[in-house]
Amino acid sequence: MMDGLGVNSIFDRYYKKYDAWYDKHKFAYLSELEAIKKVLPNKGKGLEIGVGTGRFAHPLGIEYGIDPSGKMLAIASKRGINVKLGMGEELPYKDSFFDYVAIIITLCFVNDPQEVLAQSYRVLKKNGKIAIGIVDKNSFLGKSYQRKESIFYKQANFFSVKEVTDLLKEAGFKRFSYYQTIFELPDKINSIENPQDGFGNGGFVVISGEKTAGGGQAFSMTGKNIFYAVS
Repeated sequence: MMDGLGVNSIFDRYYKKYDAWYDKHKFAYLSELEAIKKVLPNKGKGLEIGVGTGRFAHPLGIEYGIDPSGKMLAIASKRGINVKLGMGEELPYKDSFFDYVAIIITLCFVNDPQEVLAQSYRVLKKNGKIAIGIVDKNSFLGKSYQRKESIFYKQANFFSVKEVTDLLKEAGFKRFSYYQTIFELPDKINSIENPQDGFGNGGFVVISGEKTAGGGQAFSMTGKNIFYAVS
């Protein structure tokens, strides 16, 4: 999880509580993993920005991770992730280094989302993919989290799917697709949910885009999964 000194200190202080959430809400966690798998490449060099304790990077086979929380990175390192202490706004990697970048939940905690996406674009190879997992602020889950006094989410700046898509467009990404999951509150989910195309029903949405030259782009307010042709 990223960023900012205030948010960072909370994740450093409560890193055990953060990591334990995934065991307590096992099926919600596994459902999120299934949605992310829909868009991540099966091979290639990957980076997770805001890797935290490696709960996503490890099972998804993401080799590299960056986070400002040293205590979280210590756990991620034990899970086999090649970690760096740092911020998403200042990625310490050379241009065109990665085949894909994942930003899971983290975007709502960073200081400068646009710069994080610009840095992601920079470190991606041509035709590299970005996958962003968010709690959609317009969903039942997003509205629930905004009402609660969560240790973590009271620090969050939630985004809608359209807002993230617009940020991705500004950063230069194209060819967007969407998958959703978490159709009940996490503590009520007792089996792995199958991810669905689009958005609008699920609380957790994965938005993917591609770094590619040329091509048209558009945004569908219907919430259907759409790929964009490259000219």
